[in-house]
Amino acid sequence: MDRHIPVYPLPEEIRKMSRDETMCKYCGVSYLILHEFKLLDEKVKAMEKKMKFFEGSVEREKILQEKLQCLSQDFEQCTAANESKTERIKELVTELENKETAIENLNKQLRSFHKEKEDIWRQSQLVQKTLQRHKFILKIAFNIIPFIREELKKFKEETSVFFKEWISLKGEIILQLNTINKIGLAEVYSLNQTLGECQRKNLILQKEMEHLRLKSDAAALEAKQLQASLSRENELQNKCNELQKKMQDLTDEIQATELKFQKAADEITYFKELVIKKSKECEDHQMGFQKLLSEIGIAKSRFTHMVTEKEQSLLACQQMYQRLQEETIEKEKREDNFKKRIKIVESELETINKLLKQREEEIAMLKQDRESVQVSHQKITERLQETLRQKVLNEKNWQEKVETDKVKEHTSHKDEIVRLKEEARMELDIEKQKHQELIAKYQKDQDELLHTKIPLLICNATNKLKVEMETLEKKLREAERKVNEKDHKREKEWQILRRQITELEFQLKEEQSIHNSVTEDMKEEIKKKTHELEKLSEEQKQLIQTMNQVQEENALLQDTVRRECEERYELTEALVQAKEQVMERKKLGGNFPLTQCSLGQGSSASSSTLINSQRRPKASKGITSEISRTTKAVVCGRNQNSFSVSLPAIRTLQSPQRRTSLDESRRRISAVIKRQMSQL
Repeated sequence: MDRHIPVYPLPEEIRKMSRDETMCKYCGVSYLILHEFKLLDEKVKAMEKKMKFFEGSVEREKILQEKLQCLSQDFEQCTAANESKTERIKELVTELENKETAIENLNKQLRSFHKEKEDIWRQSQLVQKTLQRHKFILKIAFNIIPFIREELKKFKEETSVFFKEWISLKGEIILQLNTINKIGLAEVYSLNQTLGECQRKNLILQKEMEHLRLKSDAAALEAKQLQASLSRENELQNKCNELQKKMQDLTDEIQATELKFQKAADEITYFKELVIKKSKECEDHQMGFQKLLSEIGIAKSRFTHMVTEKEQSLLACQQMYQRLQEETIEKEKREDNFKKRIKIVESELETINKLLKQREEEIAMLKQDRESVQVSHQKITERLQETLRQKVLNEKNWQEKVETDKVKEHTSHKDEIVRLKEEARMELDIEKQKHQELIAKYQKDQDELLHTKIPLLICNATNKLKVEMETLEKKLREAERKVNEKDHKREKEWQILRRQITELEFQLKEEQSIHNSVTEDMKEEIKKKTHELEKLSEEQKQLIQTMNQVQEENALLQDTVRRECEERYELTEALVQAKEQVMERKKLGGNFPLTQCSLGQGSSASSSTLINSQRRPKASKGITSEISRTTKAVVCGRNQNSFSVSLPAIRTLQSPQRRTSLDESRRRISAVIKRQMSQL
């Protein structure tokens, strides 16, 4: 028996009708069952195609499982790489801590150097103060020496005036002697007579000679006073010798300070070598850090490539079945472990951040301590400057007092010298008046003494003084030259030390900046890694959601396939039963007209869903066959009582309340058919 297949589509008005309007109210079979069979055939073909597609899905599932295993292995490798990187980060953190401790040790050493420098500076200031004192004493000595020279010059002038007076007196005495000789020749005779008287007078003159001897003793006392002045000069020489000894002590102290400076220079060279070594170590660490960065970049590139592959594989994994549920559970467990590890890593990162903050706070505290120490040093220097100013003022006042005392003593000496001169002149005038002849003899003796002894003594004393002054001046010049040279050397050494200190400070600042940059880079990398981990966790969550969606879709597809298979099985059973009934009725009654009512058992639910899903546009041809089929169905519905003898009783699927609506729908269908017939 060939089944008729409709060629032309249904009109739109019939398509728009509800399922209740197109079904028989007695048997529950649709009037458009041929079209429903056609739709069912199309659905069956589509389902067969899907079944073929699902038959090949097993191999796809295996391929996807292999891909998932590869992805899981890659994921484990990534986790192992992350763990190794975290360990490497910990090692780098320990290395950074070691470097910070080394920097702190260097800072301590620098502080000790600063303290030693301050001690040396204080010692140098003390040496400078002692040198200034000695210079001041030498200046005072130089200031006293011209006064002594002036006094010597005045003494020479006075002696020259005294010699001139004696020469004038000698001339007068010679003239008087000539006159006396002339008169004496005339008065020899008178003198012979007066010898007795003269002898008496000689006794008187002897007494006067004794008196003159006493005066000569007074002159000897004056000579002793001159010798005392010479002794004073010797005392000045002794003082100069003491000053020379002090200068030697100062030179010894300067040599000791030079040795200390040499030791400090040696220590500075040693610390320079240490700094060079540490800089080399820092360069090595930087090279290692760059290698780590390159490795991290390679790992990132690999990770991005793996992520792209995972995305592609996930796009292919949208059609997986229930077998992936167990693997997803295992993956969820692994993800939980991975999350735990991530939490551990985050806690470690938080501890690292806390340690970095502590280190930054310690650096800030050290900077504050340094500023406080600098302020204290400035205050101490200001106090020392004030004490120096006070001492300088005191020394200036002392110089003024010494100068005033000198002026007073000089005026007193001048007054005494003038007074002594006047007394000597008065006595000389009196003695000249009394005893001119004895004075002449005595003057001759005095002249001889003065011409012989006193000039020699004065010359010897002046020569000695000149020689000693020249030697002292030479020594002072040499001492000043040496002091200037040493000061110049010290200034050079101080400049060199300051340059070295500035260089060391600059190097420390550079190392601190490098250290800060490295720590900032590490922080940025840690932030990037945390961000990447967050992204990975988000991607994993998205993957889990997509997997759940895929599983739900697979479950829905399985349910739909199961339902369609059941419906198809029911339809095939209904068709087999209908064929059997037809064959039995043929055997019983011969050529019995077959109605379409018996073919609709058990197909009401499936036909209602298929009509609404597949609708086609209205065509102008092929309506007559549809009308004939519908008329036959109506005749079958009307003449149901006549076929009740041969066909079995079919139960109604509709309720008695909906029969009125079915009648109305049948009427509408018949009206539509009539219109189409009238148009034809």
